[in-house]
Amino acid sequence: MMKKRGSVPNPLFQCAELIFPWLHPTELASISSTCKTLSRISKSITAGRSSDSSRALENLPIPFVNTVDDQPYEYFVYTPTQTLGLDQPRFRQHWGSVRPVCSSDLPGTFPTCASATVEDACGCDCQRCDGDLGCPCSFLNSVELTRECGPSCNCELECGNRLTQGGVSLRLKIVKDRRKGWGLHADQLIRYGQFVCEYAGELLTTEETRRRQRIYDELKSGGRFCSALLVVREHLPSGKACLRMNIDATRIGNVARYINHSCDGGNLSTILVRSSGALLPRLCFFASRDIQHDEELTFSYGDARLSSKGSQCFCGTSGCFGILPSEHT
Repeated sequence: MMKKRGSVPNPLFQCAELIFPWLHPTELASISSTCKTLSRISKSITAGRSSDSSRALENLPIPFVNTVDDQPYEYFVYTPTQTLGLDQPRFRQHWGSVRPVCSSDLPGTFPTCASATVEDACGCDCQRCDGDLGCPCSFLNSVELTRECGPSCNCELECGNRLTQGGVSLRLKIVKDRRKGWGLHADQLIRYGQFVCEYAGELLTTEETRRRQRIYDELKSGGRFCSALLVVREHLPSGKACLRMNIDATRIGNVARYINHSCDGGNLSTILVRSSGALLPRLCFFASRDIQHDEELTFSYGDARLSSKGSQCFCGTSGCFGILPSEHT
């Protein structure tokens, strides 16, 4: 007796379900046009990507919401925290179906999985921590949160002095605007002082930062292009020097890459958070006031700099300068 056609799964289609989550959108679109089955698999991958920009690397899914055009999502490589600059221009990351992942899957990242173990190098006995007040590292904090336990501490992520290290724990969504493009919005009420997210991306040298900025400026002049390159400067008490961090979330970053500028300062405050044993601080966002459900999350990119290369600002505030802040990197 002959078997009916289609009763045995086609190996090609089985491989497609494994391979398609690794494809770039242009590759996915090209292959999906070849037959109905591959088109169905591609649509499933696209739906998965639209439903969670974080690829299950955050505590909660962070969906794309677009009622403006037919773009279901924006493609980028996701990292929940700082990562070393990568040389691969098209580094691939699994995205489109459920898979157990941790941030150390991305080359150059600092391990943040629960299984990661490090030796205690700071003398902190944080394993006895029993809450917000019980951590021996808590004496490092001033009025504003600037120091937390770090990789050299024995405590777990549940420690009350690791507020910013558990990833995104609030419901957020990425919403398309006709003028601004994509922006990050609250999908719940966010109370004043709550941690929202950190600005994650590639840590670059100043030389590499300037090289990329020249490329981004050329791309911007040739059409619609938005980079997510942020230069953070912290002035030391002497006033004669400063710490400089170059974080590029254009190719590799997290949801913070979608936080737009507001000329009035926005509803987010930025704080450099240091962790014991870590070489560099992390730029973290906290709610500067109560933020309502569906409200866009914004902060100030810096002082206004009138430049011929500056982009038009659409923040809509009463004191809008009309152009986004810009400076020489």
